[in-house]
Amino acid sequence: LVFGYFIFIVLSYVQIFRAMLRIPSEQGQHKAFSMCIPHLVVVFLFVSTAMVACMKPPSLSSPALDLMLAILYSVMPPAVNPLIYSMRNKELR
Repeated sequence: LVFGYFIFIVLSYVQIFRAMLRIPSEQGQHKAFSMCIPHLVVVFLFVSTAMVACMKPPSLSSPALDLMLAILYSVMPPAVNPLIYSMRNKELR
């Protein structure tokens, strides 16, 4: 089920990028990419840490590693999200 959701998200992003590449002006493409890329970075950070946390072998399990993965998975995306979007807003201004 999770793999199906992941494929759906990837296909959605492919469709979004195809639509952005069809924008006729270079300035319009740049603006669309600058709005989409920060969101993609946050989603990638969230998904990649979740995949590492779920797919790591039990032999590598340690309390410190589990804590670090939990922090990366649950704290980093929400904490980095405002920073990334504030950088994007400065670029758009």
